[in-house]
Amino acid sequence: MINSEKFEEGFTIEAIVKMPQNFAPEKHSWMGILTRQGQAADLNKTEGEKEILSTLSVSNLKELQWTSHPTNLNHNETNWSFSLDSKEDWYHVAVVNDGSHTKLYVNGVTDFRNTDAEMIGIDAVEGKGWNIGASEWANELDTLFAGKIQEIKMTDGATSQEQWLVNNPQGEHVEYGTNERIPLLTNKQNYNFLFVPDPQKTVRYKPEIFSAQMKWVANQAKKHNIAMTAFVGDMVDQSNVVEEWTASDAGVDMLDKHRIPYLTTAGNHDYGTGDPYLTYYGADRFVEKDYFKGSSPSGYSSYGIVPAGSYNYLFLMVDMYHMEQDMAWAKQVLNEHSDLPTILVSHEILGIGGDGLSASDTKRGNMIWNELVNLNDQVFITVNGHHHGALHRIKQNAKGNDVIQVLVDYQSSYAGGNGWMRFAEFDEKLNKINFKTYSPWVENLSKNERTYFDVKYLNSENDQFEIDLNFKERFNF
Repeated sequence: MINSEKFEEGFTIEAIVKMPQNFAPEKHSWMGILTRQGQAADLNKTEGEKEILSTLSVSNLKELQWTSHPTNLNHNETNWSFSLDSKEDWYHVAVVNDGSHTKLYVNGVTDFRNTDAEMIGIDAVEGKGWNIGASEWANELDTLFAGKIQEIKMTDGATSQEQWLVNNPQGEHVEYGTNERIPLLTNKQNYNFLFVPDPQKTVRYKPEIFSAQMKWVANQAKKHNIAMTAFVGDMVDQSNVVEEWTASDAGVDMLDKHRIPYLTTAGNHDYGTGDPYLTYYGADRFVEKDYFKGSSPSGYSSYGIVPAGSYNYLFLMVDMYHMEQDMAWAKQVLNEHSDLPTILVSHEILGIGGDGLSASDTKRGNMIWNELVNLNDQVFITVNGHHHGALHRIKQNAKGNDVIQVLVDYQSSYAGGNGWMRFAEFDEKLNKINFKTYSPWVENLSKNERTYFDVKYLNSENDQFEIDLNFKERFNF
């Protein structure tokens, strides 16, 4: 019977679920969809998470996690999905083990987040069963699933996709995106600033996606009036892996060859022995570029000035780990250019609150606000990554003027971000900034190649939005 079955010849677990309407990490992290009761400690297992046996649950980043103690190992192994960011879609989840290896699918799609470990069956504690819609920890009921469960099915042996409860997901694509064209430049008097969210996962697992992004920017920047491209950090995922730096460098080199203005800042994944970030993205890379104006004592922070529309814009890239060391330098840059509208980029400024919806102030973000933004009226936008998700807010500085703050990071999304980049189109005539999110990678996929999660444009309220900005008044410093 199913309560004692160990599925040593393989298994298929299917669930059709919908995420909660208002997912909040503080309430919903690790809520269970299906959990085998008991704990590995009861089987005298001594490694890994001994307080569980096997569970299909939802992480704080809305990823699905199948973590399981198989019969052949003394520890648990884990398969992950990408973040399930839609609150409108029904997701068909399949965990398939062919007798030795396990893969996790969502709407027929798997990602690079599967374990390679040999896993035979699902270990069981005698007399225990399964929890539907609840996780468990140390033999105690833990977090209840707060979304909707339509059906759960467990099958002995690996089944093919044709045998699953849902062969093909309903609809053409996820609810939060579209493949209908959205113009990135609505008239040729406008101009764009482009922000590349944490590319770490694509550089590590899908370098062809990062390459496609950079090729598009190199070839399309002039057509779309992209005056500056800014990378928000985490150029690589593992700073000690040369191949990742090589892939990152090869992509960005396309911008060099086409003389496209860009600046970078380091993320927490970029620091390492020998300062590899400085080897690849230190001042030596930029010193011959006209727009590059200098770097900080640490070498990690930098700034550049580019003309766009009626103004010269200053981009100040503030390093997250050397912030205190570089603070006096950054203040001097702002003091010497107090007449230039300034966009400040650092890897961590805003975070995401426990409700999963609102912006939170990080320690580094508070330091940036108090030391560099609040009293420097020319800083009118801050942009950061680091925390998975997308949100924005408007905060008033000491003079009562608006500062637009943007967080954009898609590393936990499908395919490590799937090539999505954030555009800020400046319209001086209409006094607006239009923010849009576009993937040239998906643009180049044929219709047959696209999965349910491949959309050219993200159009949720935090991926596509418009902000009023009276340029003449706001830039009257």
